[in-house]
Amino acid sequence: MTAPETGVTATGADTGPLRDRVLASLTTARARTTLLTGCVDGPDLTAQHSPLMSPLVWDLAHIGNQEELWLLRGVGGREAMRPGIDSLYDAFEHPRAERPSLPLLAPDEARRYAAEVRGRVLDLLDGTDFHGTRLTEAGFVFGMIAQHEQQHDETMLVTHQLREGPRALTAPDPAPAPLFTGPAEVLVPGGPFTMGTSTEPWALDNERPAHRREVAPFWIDTTPVTNAAYRAFVEDGGYDTERWWTPEGWAHVRRHSLTAPLFWHRDGGQWFRRRFQVTEAVPPDEPVLHVCWYEADAYARWAGRRLPTEPEWEKAARHDPVTGRSRRYPWGDADPAPEHANLGQRHLRPAPAGSHPAGESPLGVRQLIGDVWEWTASDFLPYPGFTAFPYKEYSEVFFGTGHKVLRGGSFAVDPVACRGTFRNWDHPVRRQIFAGFRTARSESV
Repeated sequence: MTAPETGVTATGADTGPLRDRVLASLTTARARTTLLTGCVDGPDLTAQHSPLMSPLVWDLAHIGNQEELWLLRGVGGREAMRPGIDSLYDAFEHPRAERPSLPLLAPDEARRYAAEVRGRVLDLLDGTDFHGTRLTEAGFVFGMIAQHEQQHDETMLVTHQLREGPRALTAPDPAPAPLFTGPAEVLVPGGPFTMGTSTEPWALDNERPAHRREVAPFWIDTTPVTNAAYRAFVEDGGYDTERWWTPEGWAHVRRHSLTAPLFWHRDGGQWFRRRFQVTEAVPPDEPVLHVCWYEADAYARWAGRRLPTEPEWEKAARHDPVTGRSRRYPWGDADPAPEHANLGQRHLRPAPAGSHPAGESPLGVRQLIGDVWEWTASDFLPYPGFTAFPYKEYSEVFFGTGHKVLRGGSFAVDPVACRGTFRNWDHPVRRQIFAGFRTARSESV
């Protein structure tokens, strides 16, 4: 099989480029894991900083355990390195709130375990046949593990945002951007487009298969909703006005006394936020962050608009009206580069709205990839013809009305785990994640 989206040949004599890609993806993920677990001391690694999150040391050993299960045992047929720990690091066996009470590996032991697994995996990689099985075809299982580690790295970054105490992480701010003066919204033409993928080698099961979707014409925001725009909703009494909220959302607001995005507080006439242990004025031109689905939906109603559906979001991000084809990314098929999107934890905040003109879609929509995850109106459901692979617990068990789809990635997402077809999902009450949104409206509205 040839993977035209990446330019990597999955079959044939020369698999060097594919091995290089696998190695680079695994190495990048491990460097980030090391940073996130090495910048704090032992007590911060073993503490549970929020009941919504695991202790950082659990994530570290879980990363190693999954790599051992899928690569050393699954591909290499090796014996278990540490019999008996699988259940400790099974995400479905122990809820996050229970994990601090488990007999987890201590920080130094968890580091040694993850490092030993990785050393053996690199030996295994040298001799892996990328043509033998569906699991190894095009290096899929290695790509799955690289994506898994990066997803946990993002989770650990969320834990760092929730953590109290001195600042442990720093990064340069995104480059200043000129004030965006383009149109506030663009029209996405109606008609069919190809949603999902059947050819992206490392796409996960919920992104498959490619299929045709019919979408009516609609308008969508050119940029994500900004802090300044969201502040207008707050100051107009948005959190005190029931008519903007779904019944479930209103009950959630009342139950938890929500008044603004998570980490915001007001001092006198100014709004401030806490970002990685630093308190700063809320920057008006950044995309709003740390809002749940209910808050995004209520803002959209207040603004006389709505959240885009998942098919609408993907069409805005991928559809090229000139050629009729669906691109890998808004800017084309090339892998993300810094000029395209704010990804990979290069920064610890979104870039100003309107940044990255090189990354805009053919229709002129910006920042569809990176900066903030974007809530959509859609429940997380399988595509027509979906088949769970390689295990149903990745996607299938989450399908239904209990989870809403997020798209596009955030500054905390690595490019290996972000593409135009990538689907994220979470409960509509989640606020600690790096999520914002943009709005849409039907053409007739």
